[in-house]
Amino acid sequence: METESLGRDAVPARVETETTTAVSGEDMLRANVYGLLARLLTSPPSDETLEIVRGLADADDGTEMGTALANLGSLAARTPRAQAEDEFTRLFFGFGAGGGITPTASFYQTGFINDKPLANLRQDLLEMGIAVSGLNKEPEDHIAFLCEVMHGLITGGLGSRSQKGIGLDKQKSFFQRHLAAWAARLFRDLEGANAAVLYMPVGTVGKLFMAVEAEAFEMAA
Repeated sequence: METESLGRDAVPARVETETTTAVSGEDMLRANVYGLLARLLTSPPSDETLEIVRGLADADDGTEMGTALANLGSLAARTPRAQAEDEFTRLFFGFGAGGGITPTASFYQTGFINDKPLANLRQDLLEMGIAVSGLNKEPEDHIAFLCEVMHGLITGGLGSRSQKGIGLDKQKSFFQRHLAAWAARLFRDLEGANAAVLYMPVGTVGKLFMAVEAEAFEMAA
């Protein structure tokens, strides 16, 4: 899975961050996937975002994830920005078959927006010393924001200074409390949405990655 080119610049900065700490190559790969998902799901893809994604066209290493990333890169290479913007709008702001996906924990877990999952998340963010940048109008339980938080927890770029180098236990707790119950279902819905073309492999990448993360955290002590 070749995602080394997707570093901190791949993340849309919806949370306030500090200088990152040194992380292992494996953890940086995890952080890069979270950063990629955050960038693609925060707003319609910019030219910069599409160029980053196009660089994944050679990522196929024979694994399911590598194939999904390569498919995403190849599709991005054939997708003009206007078409990608239109697809994003139809998927996340449209109605009817294949549209109107609401990618928040509250909606997927309760059927309502701004519900208890959002309140629980805000309390956890407060306790962790993580502040919202205010650059985006979506609620904090939006999938893009949660992926960005995971990116920051892995790299050590989030939280108060006393929490630098947040360990696997914090990552596991955040994932299990705020992503495990619903994120894979969201990505399956995105993968199967009638309006999804460029975003179909985004759904596949997210679905596969959530499964890998869930399994790894379950095995972690």
